[in-house]
Amino acid sequence: MRKIYLDNIRWVTVVLVVLYHVIYMYNGQGVVGTLGKITNLEVQYYDVYQYIVYPWFMMLLFMVSGVSARYSLDKHTGKEFIKSRTTKLLVPTTVGLVAFQFLQGYINISFSGVIESPEMPMIGKVFACILSGVGVLWYLQMLWLFSLVIVPIKRLDKDRLWNLCKKAPFWVLILLGGAIYLAGQVGNAPKIVCYRFGLYFLAFLLGYFVFSHEEVIETVKKFFPLWLAAALALGIAFCVLYFGQNYADNPVYRTPIYLLYGWFGCLAMISGFAKYFDFETPFTKWMNSHSWGLYVFHYLGISSVALFLAKPGLIPAWAAYLLSLVMGFTLAYGLYFVISRLPFFRWAVLGIRKKKQKQE
Repeated sequence: MRKIYLDNIRWVTVVLVVLYHVIYMYNGQGVVGTLGKITNLEVQYYDVYQYIVYPWFMMLLFMVSGVSARYSLDKHTGKEFIKSRTTKLLVPTTVGLVAFQFLQGYINISFSGVIESPEMPMIGKVFACILSGVGVLWYLQMLWLFSLVIVPIKRLDKDRLWNLCKKAPFWVLILLGGAIYLAGQVGNAPKIVCYRFGLYFLAFLLGYFVFSHEEVIETVKKFFPLWLAAALALGIAFCVLYFGQNYADNPVYRTPIYLLYGWFGCLAMISGFAKYFDFETPFTKWMNSHSWGLYVFHYLGISSVALFLAKPGLIPAWAAYLLSLVMGFTLAYGLYFVISRLPFFRWAVLGIRKKKQKQE
């Protein structure tokens, strides 16, 4: 039986990611890799949105992915699971880079001036375009790796630990915040800071072992006010203490308040959606069925507006924000509509083997 609230968490979180990348693209907080500040404001206070969502929204997606992995492995063999995940996750981050995502790579390296650099040969620029095309697809890369690892873990566990986690009381969930803190200290890539192997792998495992149980979900639902209160308190404190600093890099993203806020933010989202958003409407069904395409393509629209219109000053700052937001959605949905119907490209770019194949 499909868990509707998980679908709703997924598409809502992807929408939050789109909004985040619009603010992130023109951020004034020193987070590199974007166009940066384009307003005349001394302080862009709305940049606080990045601090509100960044500590928990990708952690949450990995948790949901861990739950989905458990449900999928209940219905498929390990070999079938790996084959499916390889098509959906690995192909778009390898073949897809050459087939389409090099366009995103071109925009990414243009922000850093690589395209105009006379020192770099053309072949180097071509490879840079392809490699930089990964962009937001780093999530797919890590998820594919975690999917490979979970198969032998399931085989070795024989559901002993999984069944034990079914009995986890609410105080264990609180204590798991300590494990989240420790995981946030290890496996962090030194340059490409989004690759946080320790933190995100633990989130994936918690989804697989803990949050895939109905009993645990019923427990977290009962304590939704507690999780929400803790998340609000920690979130406000985090924003007050660290606004103006680079939240996406060391040392901020290793601090206790960052990681605990991320943990309780995830608990608040899971419990809140399970309690109040476990239903489906035509709108939520459509949003869920298109969330994959929105995630894969949204950054192209946002960054294109930034590079070709905002950077040369062809539009005012307010228009850059608005147009980036509009293009983040419309171009993504448009590309998904077209590419999902092209035989080779739907496989290479989206990991869809057949036109009507449902994404797990």
